[in-house]
Amino acid sequence: MARILNLRIERPVAGGAMLAHHGGRVVLVDGAIPGERVHARVDRERRDVLFATVIGVTEPDPDRRSLESDPACGGQAYLHIQYDRQRQLKSQMIGDALRRMTKLDAVAVPVAPSREHGYRMRSRLHAGSSGLGFLRGGTHKLCNSARTGQLLPETNRVVSKIGRRLSRSKYKSVAYVDLAESVNAEMRVMNFHLKVSSASKLISGWTTDCGLTGVTCSRPGSAEITVVSGRPTICDPIGSLVHADAACHGLIGRHARSFFQGNRYLLSTLVAAVCRRVTSGPVLDLYAGVGLFSVVLASLGVEEITAVERDVSARRDLVANASGTRIEVIGTSVEQFLAGSSKLISGTVIVDPPRAGLGRTVLELLVQRQVTSIVYVSCDVATFARDLQRFGEAGYTVEDIEAFDMFPNSAHVELMASLRG
Repeated sequence: MARILNLRIERPVAGGAMLAHHGGRVVLVDGAIPGERVHARVDRERRDVLFATVIGVTEPDPDRRSLESDPACGGQAYLHIQYDRQRQLKSQMIGDALRRMTKLDAVAVPVAPSREHGYRMRSRLHAGSSGLGFLRGGTHKLCNSARTGQLLPETNRVVSKIGRRLSRSKYKSVAYVDLAESVNAEMRVMNFHLKVSSASKLISGWTTDCGLTGVTCSRPGSAEITVVSGRPTICDPIGSLVHADAACHGLIGRHARSFFQGNRYLLSTLVAAVCRRVTSGPVLDLYAGVGLFSVVLASLGVEEITAVERDVSARRDLVANASGTRIEVIGTSVEQFLAGSSKLISGTVIVDPPRAGLGRTVLELLVQRQVTSIVYVSCDVATFARDLQRFGEAGYTVEDIEAFDMFPNSAHVELMASLRG
């Protein structure tokens, strides 16, 4: 029989759950809001922590709203919370993490808002007998991506049409599908990651006349991308990605397989925030991806830029985007690049690492090479606070922090900090 707890919800924690206590044990509760009194079902436990889900609310918060879709589809842990309150909770979560991990006191970081719907221009879709969709959190079960509201209506129509065709074919031959769009959604490319190469001949039948400007395919363990039809990349004008008085020429292009920021409504806000903190070279862009920051900075007249990226697909796009600039592209891991020299690093270093944050080795190498100015972009509150703590222990000070709600209705938030050594 399920164990039901009567809980008073205290505060948000990283990952989307809310904190409560019961019988001296920590309870992490999904579907709650701080201040509420709820009944929650215990789903599992680990050591001194219980994991529970709200099944009834006896004292609801005024900011609770009815659910429009399954919150486990598309990672929408905050879907039940009014949007302005979501941003307040994220700000509180950032402040709590920084106070706990660093010496920063009275930290109040407002979170820049996004539109809740149609924001997503990058998605990983999975194939099944019902078509294409997201995977429901913590499962291998397909859920309807259209109901999340994260994709544009036209995108939903494209996904639905291709999904119907795929469901009547050999959908099990597809590991997953990466979908990428331009900011204005005028360009839309799908990459089919196939389990067997022989399925490539079926892709045209799945995608013909479906509203895609390009279709590609790839295989697990291979960096090769095969063009099936159309243009294999999407691109955005550099001038649309930064708020600047000067004219910025050129394009930022990328394959669907390459990582790129996912929120079309806040992309230029994030890029502009980074660019404001880099007024001159030299610049070292670590985890450079397709060159989002490097190429924009070069278009703004910043010189002596070095961009480091290990991923083959992203680096291929980075080289293409940097063509015609003086950006030096280094195709290796950040660890290998930093360990390859003991020379001091002058100017500004931009770091935009994966969710796991900076490894201790990378951070120590940056300190050893006496970097004095760092712009740190992060998509994870916990690792962001951890790394700021480690930089603080090495003598760095945090000049400012900004936050961007790149993932509305989720517990995730994009962060940026300026550090001075």
